[in-house]
Parts: sequence; C-alpha cells; structure tokens
Amino acid sequence: QGQLVESGGGSVQAGGSLRLSCAGDTGSNYMGWFRQAPGKEREGVADIYVSVGTTYYADSVKGRFTISRDNAKNTMYLQMNSLKPEDTAMYYCAGQRRGGTWYYLKPHPSYYWGQGTQVTVSS
Repeated sequence: QGQLVESGGGSVQAGGSLRLSCAGDTGSNYMGWFRQAPGKEREGVADIYVSVGTTYYADSVKGRFTISRDNAKNTMYLQMNSLKPEDTAMYYCAGQRRGGTWYYLKPHPSYYWGQGTQVTVSS
C-alpha cells in the first residue's frame, strides 16, 4: 500500500483530450489529482471519496475533467477534455494515509504521492 504510479501524460493540441491513470491503493478514503506548472505552486485538480465515488473539482476544470476510480483494478483516472494551454503542468496523483487527514483540493506532505506525469497542451 501507498505506492502510486501515474501514466497517460503527453502532448496534445488545445481542445484535445487525455486520460491519466494512477495505479495503486493507499487503503484510505480519499484520493486526488494535483498539478504543478513551472514556477507555480502545486494545486488541487480533483478529489474522489473512494468508497462512495463522491467527487470534487477545482473551478478551473469543472465541466472539462472527470475523476473516477475502478476499485477492482485499484486504478484512478482523470479524463481531461477540452484541454487548454493553461492546463500544461506535471500531474500527480495522491492518496490519504491511513489515519491521516485529507484537505480537499489542497496538497499536503502527509499524502502518498506518485512520481508525476507531464501534460503539455499547445495552442
């Protein structure tokens, strides 16, 4: 538990789509996607309450991104549609540690983190 591995990043033109995957399980209730652009702080993109499937989104991605999880496969996804150049960033998945606190759409050093996957959107 606790090892998370992202995949699915790449380069796409504005208006295109990508689907990111995060394989792994932290054994707790919350997981999420975060991103960090060069020179900027890491920010929350979307969260999911794993057992129920309740989702939360940053305003900047609402209506364009969809977070989901296949619990049978221990894999979380981020479907990204209508991509914009400002979506360019390194994308990370994270999970709550057992007994830890989840801060909605906020990164925290207590989380388990993946290594990241790069998304580049060109205009």
